[in-house]
Amino acid sequence: MIVLNLKKPIYLAFLLIAVISGCKSNKKVDVSNIQLDVKIERFDQEFDAMRTKPMGAQAAYLQRKYGVFYHDFICLILQEPRLNTRDTAYFELLRQVFANQAYNDLKHDIDSVFKGGLDKQDEELTDAFRRIIYYFPKKHLPKVYSYYSGFEAQVVIGNNYFGIGLDLFLGGNSRFYPSLTNAYPHYLSQFFNKENIVPRVVESIAREDMFPESDSSKTLLSKMIYNGKIMYFMDQVLPDAGDSTKIGYTTAQIKWCEQFKDKIWAYILDENLLYEADYPKIQKYLTQAPFTPGLGEKNESAPKLGIWTGWQIVRQYMEKHPEVTLAALMANNDAQMILNESKYKGK
Repeated sequence: MIVLNLKKPIYLAFLLIAVISGCKSNKKVDVSNIQLDVKIERFDQEFDAMRTKPMGAQAAYLQRKYGVFYHDFICLILQEPRLNTRDTAYFELLRQVFANQAYNDLKHDIDSVFKGGLDKQDEELTDAFRRIIYYFPKKHLPKVYSYYSGFEAQVVIGNNYFGIGLDLFLGGNSRFYPSLTNAYPHYLSQFFNKENIVPRVVESIAREDMFPESDSSKTLLSKMIYNGKIMYFMDQVLPDAGDSTKIGYTTAQIKWCEQFKDKIWAYILDENLLYEADYPKIQKYLTQAPFTPGLGEKNESAPKLGIWTGWQIVRQYMEKHPEVTLAALMANNDAQMILNESKYKGK
């Protein structure tokens, strides 16, 4: 997932993306009585209407409806810092955008891929957001908008909103992605499809909004357990999603992890990695890549084995402690205790 967080200094965080379903861990609760319906507001379409409607009137409408998101989009995505409700100087930039062939090509492809609308994503997000409210009743969930990110970010996070960059969900075979391989190698872009929209929004809410990683999380163990908790949160909020969708593995990678589960754990222990805090040394077990160097033959190993193993540890801990609520789990930062009480042995 590519996240642009506008509530903090701008940065890009490259996370995992995949759509192929694997095993499922279902703990479904009934959320039908929670009164919440999510509608992804089509900012992309209303923004495009500025080319055919009086620009001043449409801009005023967008400012009223989308508030800070409109400001952030113009200033940070279109990189026009002169936005002022009383100054229309930026309209010239908008006219240039609408006249640009690249914009029109992108609009054509987005309209084609999403010609059926986002009703399915609305339904899935409604269910996921209801589950978040079930487990965290006081959580105020953001509004959700779709937009064109200029291939910057799948999800943009700001004050009380989540934006979905539709241009990074066009399908792995999109004609745009081969020219973007420096930013998005094929092992990432092959999974840039619309089935990932809801999982990526949920993961972003967990990582960037509800449970950001503590600066004190330094060791591989602490990062494994933190990521394992995020994945377990996704288990509960997306009970119908496959494991590979949530973590971002192909079917072959999931099978590889399951087949060599004990060997992965033995490798982590044998290499004395659990308490290693040198990030350059442990990052290959946490970040997206085609495979994990040093494990497996012929580069067939899965990436992010620290995250996958942390997930299994947290799952086993929760199986052994059914009295622990999801909220209590997410608040528990004692990685060593979770490992000890999970009694995880890689089996």
